Amino acid sequence: MPWEAWFTVGVVLLLIAGLARNWAPPDLLALGSLTGLILVGELTDSTRLPSPTEAVANFGSTALVTVGVLFVIVTGLTQTGAMHLLTQRVLGRPKSEREAQLRLLPPVAALSAFLNNTPIVAMFMPVVDDLCRKNGLSQSRLFLPLSYAATFGGLCTLIGTSTNLIINGEITRSGLKPLGMFELGWVGIPCAIAGMIYILVFSRILLPDRRPPISLSDDPRQYTVEMAVMPAGPLVGQSVEKAGLRHLPGLFLAEIARGNDFLPAVAPTEKLQASDRLIFVGIIESVVDLKKIRGLVPADAQAEKVNVPDTQRCLIEAVVSDRCPLIGRTIRDGQFRSTYNAAVLAIARSGERINAKIGDVVLQPGDTLLLESHTAFEKQQRNSQDFFLVSSVENSAPIRHGQAWIALVIMAAMVLSATFNLLNIVTAALLAAGLMVLTRCCTGSEGRRSVDISLLLVIGSALGIGKAMDTTGAAETIAETLIGLAGGNQHAVLIAIYLVTMIFTELITNNAAAVLMFPIALASANKLGVDDARPFIVVVMIAASAAFVTPFGYQTNLMVYGPGGYRFSDYVRFGLPLSLLFMTICVILVPLIW
Repeated sequence: MPWEAWFTVGVVLLLIAGLARNWAPPDLLALGSLTGLILVGELTDSTRLPSPTEAVANFGSTALVTVGVLFVIVTGLTQTGAMHLLTQRVLGRPKSEREAQLRLLPPVAALSAFLNNTPIVAMFMPVVDDLCRKNGLSQSRLFLPLSYAATFGGLCTLIGTSTNLIINGEITRSGLKPLGMFELGWVGIPCAIAGMIYILVFSRILLPDRRPPISLSDDPRQYTVEMAVMPAGPLVGQSVEKAGLRHLPGLFLAEIARGNDFLPAVAPTEKLQASDRLIFVGIIESVVDLKKIRGLVPADAQAEKVNVPDTQRCLIEAVVSDRCPLIGRTIRDGQFRSTYNAAVLAIARSGERINAKIGDVVLQPGDTLLLESHTAFEKQQRNSQDFFLVSSVENSAPIRHGQAWIALVIMAAMVLSATFNLLNIVTAALLAAGLMVLTRCCTGSEGRRSVDISLLLVIGSALGIGKAMDTTGAAETIAETLIGLAGGNQHAVLIAIYLVTMIFTELITNNAAAVLMFPIALASANKLGVDDARPFIVVVMIAASAAFVTPFGYQTNLMVYGPGGYRFSDYVRFGLPLSLLFMTICVILVPLIW
């Protein structure tokens, strides 16, 4: 190998070590590695190392643009409540862990085939936590299967993961026929089905019943919040249980006020009536979720009178200080809304329940108020003597329920137009993102904030490093080594590529692993004299996304690590056989299909 190839291999190994040992954030490590290659290439006038123009050209690739735009589309689905609309009542009330898994895994996998895995897992986590708590089910046997199911779905379509989009872009640039929207499904769907069967059969054997050190519902602040059933809304005539108000995580329905009557012990079969006032007690996260339920509105109409557009509202927690001028007065008499341009939605007071309407509550020092106001409220009141502490609540923007079906139609149109080749995937994604903003499914600022710049930097840098692996001859040499070890057998080479990609994925990021292995897969196919290199490339795509062996291989694995009460060994014990199962299916099916 020329010295440039050795240098590139050294940079790649250093990058892998840095990512594995967490020396710095992934985007800085990847960008630093690419910078090193560019710098040495310029200083030595090397023709093998990529020039600055070649190295950064990948940041403008259509695949990278598509990945960034998909974040905006997911934001539109989330902000309109379309995600909740797709999943409500899916889980029901399972009586066993296996029944819960049967209800959970298929819809999670189906959604993940078209949407980013992270928001899907984040959306289901509190639901699964409450399901386990209310029905006495094991959290450790549901949280990790939840993460794995999200990965299964990503293997089935071209837009299922960013890895698929990036590698398909590389396929096109290499002069090969690109993959269709559902072409990966020939391998991804059998893998997903086998994975779900594996979870149903072996989770009880290989996953111990661990309890998390901190429950999602552990919170000393217990808010009292009063909501009203919207007249002519979707909840009128439904029972409390069917309306989804019976098993909210960390929240319970204390009573219903109906006219002058009070129902203190609310039965799950109680039918909701128009203008019923529902008094809930629970934690902040669940109060936020409650406000997002279609058909419920704050019982106190003060929130409607706040002079702030819906798109600029958020929820804020504020602790009343002993210097607040409204101490000793009710919220209504003190004209709280007029004074602060904020409406009080709920109150927490030292864990005790407050038996009064929000407007009739007499403020005391130390009361924690949940307010709805302008996003600038926190900055304006941060140094105010009226409050000890002011902090905004994450993901608390009002849900735009009226646009939910619009968001779903836009998403479906994007998928169909790309599936039937009416539009290129990047064109379809850009159009869909633009329509999300134009139809107010999300605002421009929400869309910009949703884009994960660090992920795009990692992908763009890894593409540049992968280019260097190709131009310096490093990929060809590694491919020759793999072929030699495999004895020239195509199936053995596919196994070797899968295993190396799988190891890289568990040590670094899935996108970086796929991009670094792409030129090696391409070179392996060329060395073997195979007409179509796509079987080798598809193996890389599947192996890069199927990260099951460590909590660090994929972001969703890490998300469930604490809430599920897992240990590192749980991932190895449960994930390694699953990874080998996927490898077996992939190596058998891929040569038969492509």
